[in-house]
Amino acid sequence: MTSRIQSATPGEQQGEQATGQAPYPTATGSVSGRQNGRDGRASLDELHETARRIAANVERVLVGKPEVIRIALVTLLAEGHLLVEDVPGVGKTSLAKALARSIDCTVSRIQFTPDLLPSDVTGVSIYNRQSGGFEFRPGPVFANIVVGDEINRASPKTQSALLECMEEHQVTVDTSTYHLEEPFMVIATQNPIEMEGTYALPEAQRDRFTARVSIGYPDQQAELAMVDEHAGHNPLADLEPVSDRDSVRRLIETVRSVHMSPEVRRYAVDLVSATRQVPEIRLGASPRATLQLVRAARAQAALSGREFVVPDDLHTVAVPVLAHRLVLTTEAHAARRSATDVVRAILHRVPVPQGSSGTNHR
Repeated sequence: MTSRIQSATPGEQQGEQATGQAPYPTATGSVSGRQNGRDGRASLDELHETARRIAANVERVLVGKPEVIRIALVTLLAEGHLLVEDVPGVGKTSLAKALARSIDCTVSRIQFTPDLLPSDVTGVSIYNRQSGGFEFRPGPVFANIVVGDEINRASPKTQSALLECMEEHQVTVDTSTYHLEEPFMVIATQNPIEMEGTYALPEAQRDRFTARVSIGYPDQQAELAMVDEHAGHNPLADLEPVSDRDSVRRLIETVRSVHMSPEVRRYAVDLVSATRQVPEIRLGASPRATLQLVRAARAQAALSGREFVVPDDLHTVAVPVLAHRLVLTTEAHAARRSATDVVRAILHRVPVPQGSSGTNHR
């Protein structure tokens, strides 16, 4: 099935300018030699090769941001949703579109505006005079990858239309429930600087996002490459899929089978529990955050070529998975402490389980 981009509102705008080159690092660790297709899973060799192709494809659009692309892939393989939060013009929408177009599956785009209604997202039942009954017309959320541009520009009522979709992969309209096809991923963007005319995402909405990333400004070399190669040409126009929906399903099955020892599972629980005990945090991470942290760590381990999770995998994904869920106290804000600072401090404070493999990057 050919990828398609559709807009929920007229006048779709071009995404931010960005550019790229292939960044994906070579996997280290023990790569499995299991046969492809056993129990519907792919081998770790196939997973790494597919992820490398997707990352290289995205880097044609977004230059010099391999870690951002890696977190996007981790989120995809962890069956989660990604929140891209940064200032205008750094490539938020371009990242979302490039990832979506790199996979040959159904894709839709929603431009969130203040007048957008929940039915514009989920769909609506329309009366058919010929049949004498109501017919459901699916909204743009019925796609494998949904790109939500400037999600904080829509009203809370419209934002809440995504809650059931993101958590339960289903939509309820007029007492009828419609299931969404797997894989299903929401990639939302928002601008945290200019807040005029926006509606901040509530805690319940932010908690649905597996990870949050900030792209940041490119370095001078990457920006020069962008000017040289793409100033007069949009790289998204030539982007072709390098994987498909069935392949992604098999990769997800592989990630689900990655082993996590009881000691590492306990360590994940300890990290999340610590966010509820720090004086600087008014609201700590939820049990949902623990599940998302474990899933993201499994995906990170698989991308590194391992069949098992080590503490370093938790360290790598802890900030993107946990920081956006925390609500800091007024005193922490006054001291100019960020949620990222607090999560990093927790990683230093919570002891790593003895006997666990992997290097402790603190």
